[in-house]
Order: sequence, then C-alpha cells, then structure tokens
Amino acid sequence: MSNTKAPKSSKNVRGTITCDNTTIHLLQANDFVAESIRNQMSEKKVLMINITSSAGSGKTTLMQETVKRLNDEINIGILVGDLETERDADRIKEVGGKALQIVTGGICHLEAQMVWQALKSFDISGLDVLFVENVGNLVCPASFDLGEDYRVTLIATTEGDDKPQKYPKMFLTSELMLVSKADLLPYLPFSVEAVTNDARAINPNIEVIEISSVNGTGIEAWCDWLKAKIKEKKSSDSVAV
Repeated sequence: MSNTKAPKSSKNVRGTITCDNTTIHLLQANDFVAESIRNQMSEKKVLMINITSSAGSGKTTLMQETVKRLNDEINIGILVGDLETERDADRIKEVGGKALQIVTGGICHLEAQMVWQALKSFDISGLDVLFVENVGNLVCPASFDLGEDYRVTLIATTEGDDKPQKYPKMFLTSELMLVSKADLLPYLPFSVEAVTNDARAINPNIEVIEISSVNGTGIEAWCDWLKAKIKEKKSSDSVAV
C-alpha cells in the first residue's frame, strides 16, 4: 500500500531559494528509496524514528536508556550510523538492545539506500519500533529522508541554545526536539525558553521535551510519547506529515 507523504528533502526554510543543480537528482533518488522503506514499515506496522543531533549530544545514551526502560514492554530495533567503528551498536547491545551498525566510511549522513541495505541483514519481524540513529551532524542529515514516520532531534545544553536558527532545516523537518543533558542546566548559559522559541519560529508544530539520561529528567515523558506513537502506528496506515 502506498503512503503519500511530502519528502523532507523538499522542505525549505522560509525566505530561501533552492538553486537548480545535480543535488536535486540525488535527493529524488533518495526519496524514491525512502518511500519504499516507508511502505515496508507501514505493511509491517513498525514505527520508524530517525534520531538526529550534533555529535556528542547523547543519542546513543538515550537509546541505551530507552532499551533499559522499555525492552520488556515493546520490541525495539536500532540501526546505528557512524563514520567508523561499531562502538555505539556495541553499547546498545550491552544493555540488551537489538542493534546493527551502519559504517558510512566517511560519509557525514545516512541515506535511504544505506538503510535499505542494512534491512537486508536486520530482521524487523515483530518489531514495534525501529530507531535509526543518524550520524552526528545537524547539516546533511536534514536533507535525506530515510522513510521515517518521525524525525527526533536532540540539542544538548552543552552546545548552546542558538542551533535552531543556525541549522534551521533540521528543526523544520523534525516533529520532536529533545533538549538533552538537562541535568547540566544549572551550570550552563542555556535557555530552554530561547531554544524552544527559535525552534517554533521555524516549525510552529515541533514538540519539545527536556531530558537527562543521567538523572532521568523527562525520560518518562519521552517513553510516553514513544508508546503513544507506536499505538497510533498499530491502529492506522497513516504516517506523519
């Protein structure tokens, strides 16, 4: 069954002009593969979430915490993208998660064809949710649809609250922003209000949750959000727009 959804590669920040060049053809090819993945996930009723952020914002630690909290309730699979090594997938496996590393060999983002290839070696039968932990980068991953239902972007308190305006496309194409490392807020010049306002100036519909994988702040709210989206996926053929 085909699901109609505008590819995230076609979304642009207000006031920008997209110049005609060969990149558009690469993105069109990527969107074709992404749609095939989206249809596959829809048929199997598997929720797919693309996890993005800068390097070091806490994606893998969040995946570990999610597995520890929910592995007895829901079936979780995780594809992990990185330039080199299998360390992040190994960390997830150490806490009982089902994970497969995608090594890009220097490419700064995941593409749909990489996910498609990985799925040939990763059984998604029976999964409730498939996370794709993208390469740490707020630029390139914003343009590549992977076939996900939702894009979730982490912004760490340690990296400053000005990132949504600097990297607007990532926040324009995300449904949820997680303000990570919230336990450090008392010690850093980071404003949750400012980062939220900036993100919503770009994307008025973006949801925001403060989290800390260290002291547990917001993790219950994150898990509740996730379980609600899984329930929606199981009960409907529709996908996020």
